[in-house]
Amino acid sequence: MALHLSKVAFGVEFLDAFVARWSAREGDAAYELTTRYLPKRHEEIAGQGSLFWILKHQLIARSPILGFGDAEGGRVAIRLDPKLVLVHARPKRAHQGWRYLEDTDAPVDLGAGIVSGGDAMPAALIGKLSALALI
Repeated sequence: MALHLSKVAFGVEFLDAFVARWSAREGDAAYELTTRYLPKRHEEIAGQGSLFWILKHQLIARSPILGFGDAEGGRVAIRLDPKLVLVHARPKRAHQGWRYLEDTDAPVDLGAGIVSGGDAMPAALIGKLSALALI
């Protein structure tokens, strides 16, 4: 079973703004998110787990974690796949930093889920439906 991390999508208020911000970063190379400490259970996460994003107290999307590495200043880099996968919204309290998320507690992908495709539901609509607890 995979182990995941969860983190607050800081600085955005709406799902479509988060998707737009993520799409601006998207490319072929992995995106690196830096953190102060290497997760103790990093071997259970690397290559199998995802980083689930929290927005307005809901898990709304995930980014597959490719691995961990070193970053500037003695920090740790969490290497994320450039794809953003939307998930069925699930309540989750906001927290500082990252927290572990067991596979059994992780929400399932929303349809095909990959935002970069043209057939995904618009992010604004997903945000409104999840706020109404319809998805």
